[in-house]
Amino acid sequence: MTTSDPAGATAFYARLFGWDIEGDRFLLDGRAVAGISRSRPDRPEGWLTYLAAPDLDQAAQRVQTAYGRQLTWPEDRQGARSVIVADASGAVFGLWQAAGFAGTQLRGEPGTMAWSDLLTDDVSRATSFYAAAFGWSLTHEFGSGEWLTEAHDSVAGVISGRGDRRWQPSFQVADCAEIGDRAARLGGRVVAGPMEMGLGSYVEMVDPFGAPFAITAPVHRPVELTVAYNDVTGMELTYGG
Repeated sequence: MTTSDPAGATAFYARLFGWDIEGDRFLLDGRAVAGISRSRPDRPEGWLTYLAAPDLDQAAQRVQTAYGRQLTWPEDRQGARSVIVADASGAVFGLWQAAGFAGTQLRGEPGTMAWSDLLTDDVSRATSFYAAAFGWSLTHEFGSGEWLTEAHDSVAGVISGRGDRRWQPSFQVADCAEIGDRAARLGGRVVAGPMEMGLGSYVEMVDPFGAPFAITAPVHRPVELTVAYNDVTGMELTYGG
């Protein structure tokens, strides 16, 4: 994230998620889970979603061909190269070409990056842009919008009808209510939720410095098993949620 108060933001997220700080990286159990830097003119404040780009220059060119914009020059970083771009509607994100460091070293547990959603009020334009730039398609298989790669891997989500055009990250937690209460005590606030989103509980928040983000927790649904017997096929097992 980029902030005008790195010390304050570090203190907030350390107490919220149990993160440590080392240089410009947030760590959990000694492994990188996010980054932080001081505000600068060429990028917006708040959280920035990066998309992996095996060839950074080629990916930036595809963004521009799809009527997006390149906002910065490519930057060499420790273990990577990156550039900041915007889609055809102005939603800002980064491209990340790993050279030994993929950006995060830990996933799939509380305190790590879980997901990122594109908030847009022009889904049609977004669909055209991300299809042209990255070969993505949009599906609503689980009741909410998801971006799929050409290999049909789910990579991100889409939320419409907010009058906004930006990328928003969500971080995995064990309990949304507990983390929401903790954030409020630390000076943040809940702006929406909890709500069911896909297969989890989802809460949108703002940190004490105005940066929006979200938290998500898996929803565990009981499964009922019914055993029946009929004269034609024999035993049948029926699963229900």
